[in-house]
Amino acid sequence: MLNLRLGRVSYLNCLPVYYALEKGLLPFAGELFPGPPTMLNKMLLENKLHITPISSIEYAKNAANCIILPDLAIGADGRVESILFFSKLPVTELEHKRVLVTTSSATSVALLRILFEHYYHVDVEMAAAPPDITAMLNQAEGALLIGDDAIAAHRKVILENWDVLVTDLGLAWKEFTGCKMIYALWVTTRQVMEQMPDQIAVACRLLHDAYRLARQNWPDVIEYGHKLTGFSRAFINDYLDNLIQYSFHAQDQQDLMVFYDYAYKSGILDERAVLHIWEGGNCPG
Repeated sequence: MLNLRLGRVSYLNCLPVYYALEKGLLPFAGELFPGPPTMLNKMLLENKLHITPISSIEYAKNAANCIILPDLAIGADGRVESILFFSKLPVTELEHKRVLVTTSSATSVALLRILFEHYYHVDVEMAAAPPDITAMLNQAEGALLIGDDAIAAHRKVILENWDVLVTDLGLAWKEFTGCKMIYALWVTTRQVMEQMPDQIAVACRLLHDAYRLARQNWPDVIEYGHKLTGFSRAFINDYLDNLIQYSFHAQDQQDLMVFYDYAYKSGILDERAVLHIWEGGNCPG
């Protein structure tokens, strides 16, 4: 197989898809590029990666140039525990208050904007900031964090008994719409697909095989996640086994379109999104 460059979101939620590749349980001659979602989004669109999980909102903004690989996504049907908004006041009391959002994410920032406008009905001042919960709350009334940063910040808030409210955006989205939230999609570009469709098909099957192999070695995955993050094994198992979902079936696609519809209504998207899902190559195997 050609030396493929695969993006790997450097958060715990991607571990089940990449564990077998990182541990050498499957042959893989390519390279893995870990990083936050915003970095991987940029690298894919600059043709520095062949395949990567991309923020679902960034896919929608670049749908004309991107193709979704089938039946693989990062989502949660309600509580997610890693897309968290920390605030000094109840969310409905943040009118005209300053809110800082992580520079690591695009989808979660869009989700927060949608919830502010359509669910909580508050107008806030939003600005980007590095993902540091202490610094963010020293400068603003609220802070959005994602991934391992959010999980670690939540632990800190609890252990140190901060007077801070924590809103799980996945749960808020479920309460608002009744829908599952899809945070990321595995994507390639049209240019790459046209140039190397056979290699993309092989890589797609590889990702699905890697996920299945991780499920077969689940205790090892949990232990590896514990060593990487320091989070408890019980939390990691609950998070990866019960909260995070990796499917992208018809209902998941319909739920994602609800998010895109609200993003369009909020002016985050200039036009309504279309899902371009690759049907060739029999990826899932």
